[in-house]
Amino acid sequence: MATLYIKNMVCNRCKIVVKQELEKLGFHPEKIELGEVELTEATLTSEQLDQVDQALLAVGFERIDDRKARMIESIKKKVIQKIHGVDQIDRKFNWSDIIAEELHYDYAYLSTLFSSVEGITLEQYIIRQKIEKAKELLLYDEFNLSEIASKLGYSSVGHLSSQFKKITGFTPSELKKARGKESVRKAIDSLGSPGSTHLR
Repeated sequence: MATLYIKNMVCNRCKIVVKQELEKLGFHPEKIELGEVELTEATLTSEQLDQVDQALLAVGFERIDDRKARMIESIKKKVIQKIHGVDQIDRKFNWSDIIAEELHYDYAYLSTLFSSVEGITLEQYIIRQKIEKAKELLLYDEFNLSEIASKLGYSSVGHLSSQFKKITGFTPSELKKARGKESVRKAIDSLGSPGSTHLR
């Protein structure tokens, strides 16, 4: 299965347009997400990739090479590792310095590349992963809200609660109270898993 990584896909309409363009060329998109398309075709020839590039550019998109795609995956893995793989995040943790240093690229470049492909800023991705971790800790019911805020590097419970509400539609307290209700649990679960490309 061939995978294409595409810049500037930022909405559901983008997915529809890209799908139509690929089908016009005779390809068979199996799975389409913002920034990434999987085709049923095993491989594409150089000539076929040129056709894809021309078609995408004509409608405002751009295929990115494997090196940039791998770079984006490295950014995601680094963020997930730092948030989900440690016991506590230092409040003074500087994401831009750490990511730039470990990937050996200027942070502004990495951030721009990430946004153009993923449809959200790198900062938003980091926040969503932190909220995903907060959800997990809340549902485990081992820590209070103050402890969770501290573990995730928030300056206050209020700051965590504000971001949590913005991302999930619920306050942390509402989630804890309603965690046994099927409708609420499904709404929360729909945000995605820690490894998701997008938390929807």
